[in-house]
Amino acid sequence: MQYNPDIHHRRSIRLQGYDYSQDGAYFITICVQGRECLFGDIAEGGMRMNEAGKMILQIWNELPQRFSNAEIDILAVMPNHLHGIIFLHRRGEPCVRPASHCISSLPSNTKGDHKDRPYGTLPDSIGRLVQAFKSITTNQYIHGVKKQGWRPFPGRLWQRNYWEHIICDETELEKTREYVQNNPAQWALDELNPFYAP
Repeated sequence: MQYNPDIHHRRSIRLQGYDYSQDGAYFITICVQGRECLFGDIAEGGMRMNEAGKMILQIWNELPQRFSNAEIDILAVMPNHLHGIIFLHRRGEPCVRPASHCISSLPSNTKGDHKDRPYGTLPDSIGRLVQAFKSITTNQYIHGVKKQGWRPFPGRLWQRNYWEHIICDETELEKTREYVQNNPAQWALDELNPFYAP
């Protein structure tokens, strides 16, 4: 069934009016559909990537070849998701700066006024980059299933959408890097772990 905004009423999780192609640092989380563990496993506090996980890492690291405004920072490929930091920049050096979008009292877009917006993803935006990443990795994964015996995925490789956070300053950037770096060691406490029990 084709998406119809008058029927489906999807709530946007993006900041209303924010230009996701502008300079800045973005923390991204992308999850496998159904939280299937397809990219490896955690052993002794570290991630052991299988061939599919290595493919995910390679495609992520190649994103700047497709998006000249993107710079890759730290990445953690987990068994069923990934966390990464991406800088977008057009002029000069990438920047992390306090901005109006970092005010903690910003409301979510729950009023459905997305119906009046034009649809589509902005070129050179985080959304377009994630779209391309998901498409390329899905095609490569399907190839791996057919040619190398990788475990098939049910329906879709990736969950619809992705989670992002706009990093506001250097302190937040360092905390986010630390979170990403320590993510494999925290797998037992990770809500994305299918065996997690609070």
